[in-house]
Amino acid sequence: MRILWVKLGGIWPLNVGGRLRSFHILSGLSQRHRVTLLTTHRPGEDPDEAKKHLPQCERVTSFPHDPPKAGSLAFAGALARSWTSSLPVDVMKWRVPALRAEVEWILGTGGADLCVADFLYAAANIPSDTSVPVVLFAHNVEHVLWKRLAANEKHPLRRALLEVEWRKVRSSERDACARSRLVVAVSPIDAASLEKISPAAQIQPMPTGVDTSYFRANGTPEAPAHLVFTGAMDWYPNEDAMLFFMTEILPLIREQIPAVTVTVVGRNPSQRLRDAAISSGVHITGTVDDVRPFIDEGSVCIVPLRIGGGTRLKIFEALSMGKAVVSTSIGAEGLPLTHERHYVQADRPNEFSRAVLSLLRDPARRRALGAAGQELVQSHYSWPSVCRSFEELCQQAVDPV
Repeated sequence: MRILWVKLGGIWPLNVGGRLRSFHILSGLSQRHRVTLLTTHRPGEDPDEAKKHLPQCERVTSFPHDPPKAGSLAFAGALARSWTSSLPVDVMKWRVPALRAEVEWILGTGGADLCVADFLYAAANIPSDTSVPVVLFAHNVEHVLWKRLAANEKHPLRRALLEVEWRKVRSSERDACARSRLVVAVSPIDAASLEKISPAAQIQPMPTGVDTSYFRANGTPEAPAHLVFTGAMDWYPNEDAMLFFMTEILPLIREQIPAVTVTVVGRNPSQRLRDAAISSGVHITGTVDDVRPFIDEGSVCIVPLRIGGGTRLKIFEALSMGKAVVSTSIGAEGLPLTHERHYVQADRPNEFSRAVLSLLRDPARRRALGAAGQELVQSHYSWPSVCRSFEELCQQAVDPV
């Protein structure tokens, strides 16, 4: 197949879940198919990095694009413009005219058998009247993420704005699903959510994966009573998770084990998070070259997410390294995990703290959970296996039965 893959926001470095998932699937597809990747880069980023790390792609082209950041004047302007449009601001800010023109040229000249819109925001750059089959790769159910943001917002004005925004995201998501030959969701839960808003669309779930050869214990000794969280800290659900943990859960744990320590590993932590960490005695690393030594040091990996969508690669990475995990139901949503066998699920602060305390006091149980989780992901969820599933779905879109 000749595959045109449209991915906004870059593909390298592999520092967020969406990039990881897309990169590994692209790597596998490009070994057997002719793949063209169109993506974007921000000022200061090297546009050749994607090409360097995907050498088997037939073509990799990156367009300069600097979307406005939340809180900036440019973002306020984009938000104001979105009020007069049916499009949500997070779709508007990812419209890239030069990239869209290239997409139109490739599709219009017969240069592709299939077009993959990687995330909802890529779909805004793909013409709706193309005769080429389009696969929407939905890493998240975006409107659910925005709806959860609204539900957790305390400020009345911001909550009112988020209520409008999530409904606009739902409308855009419904339209994108309806225009696509096939929608690939990353879990059965996500597939069911998308079917509710677009019942006529063809939607198939696909498992997520982990680099099982990379995420293996490397011998770093476990630190006693040490908790670890990993994730891009410039993604709001991750920041919210750790603010929630530091203010409402950690004090309950320290009532029983005062010496417990916590490390937060991930890029671009905000000043608000840094300030909260100082007050709570939590270590913030910022960007690191390798998360594995930090995961290895952890007695327990924590995932206290209250907002989010898609599937959490951070849990699969921890399990692949044989670590015990405590997660909220939203944190583990969509993953094929069984509570008390592969991880421990806890939502309320007192439940979460009790789960962590129980594991800190029971090394044998930690090892048993970690071993069961490790066996599951290494047996069934390696990236080559996931890529084959995605490839089969793409072939169905091109040659429907």
